[in-house]
Amino acid sequence: MAEVIENDGKTIEKKEKKEDYALERVPEHYRMNWWSITNVTLGVATAMLFMQMGSLMTVSFGSMNALLAEIYATIVAGTLGIGIAYIAGKSGLNVNLMARGGGFGYIGASITSLIYALNFIMYCAIEGAIMAYAVHEYIPGIPVWGLMIFFGFAVVPFNWFGVKQLDKLQKWTLPLFVILMGAGIVVAAKLEPAYAGSLWGVLPEGMAVGGASLVTCIGIMNGLVGIIALLISDYARFIKPDQFKMGVFMVGFIPALVCFFVMGMIGIWFGARFMQENPGIYFVQLIGIFGALFTILTQLRINITNLYSGSLSLANFFENVFRFKPGRNFWVFFTATAAVVSMLLGVMDHLGPLLTFQGVFLFAWAAIVICDAFVVKKVLKIGPDYFEYRQEYLYAWNPVGVISLIISSVIGTIAAFGLMGNFLEGFAAFFAGIIAFFLTIALAVMTKGKYYIKQGEKSDMLKTN
Repeated sequence: MAEVIENDGKTIEKKEKKEDYALERVPEHYRMNWWSITNVTLGVATAMLFMQMGSLMTVSFGSMNALLAEIYATIVAGTLGIGIAYIAGKSGLNVNLMARGGGFGYIGASITSLIYALNFIMYCAIEGAIMAYAVHEYIPGIPVWGLMIFFGFAVVPFNWFGVKQLDKLQKWTLPLFVILMGAGIVVAAKLEPAYAGSLWGVLPEGMAVGGASLVTCIGIMNGLVGIIALLISDYARFIKPDQFKMGVFMVGFIPALVCFFVMGMIGIWFGARFMQENPGIYFVQLIGIFGALFTILTQLRINITNLYSGSLSLANFFENVFRFKPGRNFWVFFTATAAVVSMLLGVMDHLGPLLTFQGVFLFAWAAIVICDAFVVKKVLKIGPDYFEYRQEYLYAWNPVGVISLIISSVIGTIAAFGLMGNFLEGFAAFFAGIIAFFLTIALAVMTKGKYYIKQGEKSDMLKTN
């Protein structure tokens, strides 16, 4: 932010709004109230995808298995989220910048940032496709490809001025979201349900409560748990120091609670009543044009956060590897373009393998960052006790994080595709996280912290303890 302050700081403030410290630690003067940050993260939590997962599991595996999987996801994502929010709030860094001094080195961290960005591009494409198909369901005359292009780029202006603009947008749209959601629930409650029995009695033929059915549901949830925990860092870094404790809990746990438990429960209820897994379809059937509007609103709320996090990750990757720094706004447009291309190429047809690898990779990455912060740095006192993020102080590669991530991701992926038994197939992401956690400790002890920071260099970075 090396710009001369002119006109009582208006020039630098304008630049701050656009850049949002994509490559820097967020200073205290740019921090926000915890309720504003929580409000932004609720744009993620109210995504229709989480409702759809509840309906999908209910229709396919039974409502009790869906409920248990949602509880599991809430606890795990909430715990990881609080840990990530604590580190981000203390350091002012998001997970991309943490990874540089948290066991990966600046090139190693950039590789993880690229994969992280690809996940958000995929999510942008999924959410955009849901909007496109919902509108096409209501207005068949508009081609799906045209709607995909429109909705892919429509979200760009809402992302131009960073997290403070996101806060305003989420505040304005939340009341409308609640009204339309309530209208859908009221109309659905008056209709004759497709399943006449008890809500918790839904159990498709051949399925059982627990066992393989529950393990499969947990496997589905693991594809989403890691992304929520890591995404929290993009926003928790804005927590004001004097609101730290409350901010860490609210920003770290509440999004997970709403994502998996609240939206999951609503999805279970709708799934049982309609025996239909796609909320984009049953909301249009329930309240017509308002159902299409509800779908668009929910998907816009999530996609502005997907676009924001994707742009941060791409900025980190290209700055680290190629020293290319065009600014975050360039990457906002680039991310949207990549999402549109993904939609047109049919990303929805390959969700299974993509979500499987994503769950394993992101769970392992979160475990490494948390282990490095709380065990390696604090308990074992290996390496600096803060997260250094500037290249001049860092090695390109740190084997602690890089090797841990590669080994745990490979083993976790093998398990996820059923090659290590049915139990580990469902818990593959969690299994990868455990492996990554202990590998991080072992490699940190073996290397004695040698690759965390260049020898002889001194950093003035604020410590996180």
